[in-house]
Amino acid sequence: MSLNFADWLIIVVYFAASAAIGIYYTGRAGRSVAEYFVSGRSLPWWLAGTSMVATTFAADTPLAVSGLVAKYGVAGNWLWWNLALSGMLTVFFFSRLWRRAGVMTDVELTELRYGGKPAALLRGARALYLGLPINLIIMGWVTRAMVTILDATLGLNGLRAAIVLLAITAGYSMLSGLWGVVMTDLFQFIFAMGGSIVLAVVAVRATGGLDRLVELTAAHFGSHGAAFGILPPLDSPWLPLSSLLVFLAVQWWAAWYPGAEPGGGGYVAQRIFSTRDERQGLLSTLWFNVAHYAVRPWPWILVGCFTVVRYPGLANPEQGYVKAMVDLLPSPLRGMMLAAFAAAYMSTISTHLNWGASYLVNDVWLRFVRRGASSREQVLVSRAATGLLMVLAIAVMFVLSSVEQGWRFLLALGAGTGSVLILRWYWWRINAWSELAAMAASFVTSLALWKWTHLAGGDPTGRDYATVMLVTVGVTTLAWIAVTFLTAPERAEVLDNFYRRVRPGGAGWRTVARRLGYGDDPIPGGSLAWVNWVAGCVAVYAALFGIGQLLVGTIAGALAFLAVAAGAFALIARNLRRDASFRPATVDSPGTSV
Repeated sequence: MSLNFADWLIIVVYFAASAAIGIYYTGRAGRSVAEYFVSGRSLPWWLAGTSMVATTFAADTPLAVSGLVAKYGVAGNWLWWNLALSGMLTVFFFSRLWRRAGVMTDVELTELRYGGKPAALLRGARALYLGLPINLIIMGWVTRAMVTILDATLGLNGLRAAIVLLAITAGYSMLSGLWGVVMTDLFQFIFAMGGSIVLAVVAVRATGGLDRLVELTAAHFGSHGAAFGILPPLDSPWLPLSSLLVFLAVQWWAAWYPGAEPGGGGYVAQRIFSTRDERQGLLSTLWFNVAHYAVRPWPWILVGCFTVVRYPGLANPEQGYVKAMVDLLPSPLRGMMLAAFAAAYMSTISTHLNWGASYLVNDVWLRFVRRGASSREQVLVSRAATGLLMVLAIAVMFVLSSVEQGWRFLLALGAGTGSVLILRWYWWRINAWSELAAMAASFVTSLALWKWTHLAGGDPTGRDYATVMLVTVGVTTLAWIAVTFLTAPERAEVLDNFYRRVRPGGAGWRTVARRLGYGDDPIPGGSLAWVNWVAGCVAVYAALFGIGQLLVGTIAGALAFLAVAAGAFALIARNLRRDASFRPATVDSPGTSV
């Protein structure tokens, strides 16, 4: 694909703007490690939420989604759509608790929730586990996707170009911390989403319009239902009923995955910590889940339909998205689309560099190596840790062969840990050994199944993947429950301190709440939290399918879905207005504790 002056001008302007935004916030990020990793806890909900959306929109995301559509039809996206159920749990059950905790990272919570050496061991082990192998796997496959894009579009050495992009991203991330990350995220998300919409419009026009694209895609899959059905046929060869049930009934709460962690966590929790108060934290995660699941996918899905029609024999359907870009876009749209891919890539990488460094600095270096470091020294080490992660991510990139493989591997690797991560908030009996057992059992079981059995999780029917998930969840759950009852509970003073700080409420803490004089303390939001969770799930899926019906279905179907979505959102708004605790805070949450 050749580029002219207008293309290069757009690309140069994009990079100059991104660099300028990052550099502008260098001074503010250098004030303290709290400014560097949680933006001084001053972000508004819309900025924190948009930053979460931008992070999950990586260079690999359009390729993966369009590839799933090309292989399985629209319903193939249930591999990740099911995680909206977990995301809405974070909105209405955990976002307030995370903000009340006042920690710097989600891993730091372990020494607030638990006590003694087991808590310290868990904090250090989980920080290294998430900050290095898990974080590096994600950055590795995102960089691999960017290499593929650059190889196919420019015909140059994609590896070298991707390394340059990674170095630029690491540069402004090192200097500006989370301030630079979230502000560039806003700019980059607008740019990346705009490029995706442009390519979708051009692809639809090249096919002869939406009706023609729908007709040809349905012919490819054999029927309109097989191509565009909300759920696959029950006898679907690629997603049998057993696998679909695993997605909808097990995976969303049992598996840990970045951006949809059961009980919250990861960079989603980091953005919650960075908001001004509990109200802003809840609204930020609500906006994130609506935008992530309902707003973004359809431009990628339409391009996936185009690739089915135009390139039906591709060995790797994920490459169809890039081929569409190369074949369809004239200048200067080529430059805009390349800049959009760079924006998607950089927004994800910048977050993972900053998020990963927060673990290495806050939960390893400051906790176990140098507790008395000055603010200046803390910031310097934070920047050095960011640079180290950049170098390691390049090495990991060579391991993964496809984006879908990386998604499935991470989901299987974290299977079974979700239940303990949820229950630690609502049951006093969970202890540090419970989490350690869940981590170890999940890691060992999933790796054993992938390496030493035929259950590689990647067969075209999905049955092996479902088996890996179920076996890992079963073994992990039995392991952590057994360990919980075989080990001593946390000391009363540890539980009391945690309860006073977070006030999780509910039947699982009733003994502690009564001991402290809180009586039968309800969970934040009370029974309306359950109503809001159901309404939130309904709203997201109805909006998602309503937008889809506007594009590939009927007006009547679209209006029906969108009316349901509007009603669900109205119910949530009414319930939040009735919630006396859902008000802007006048006093900030407790500060960090290292």
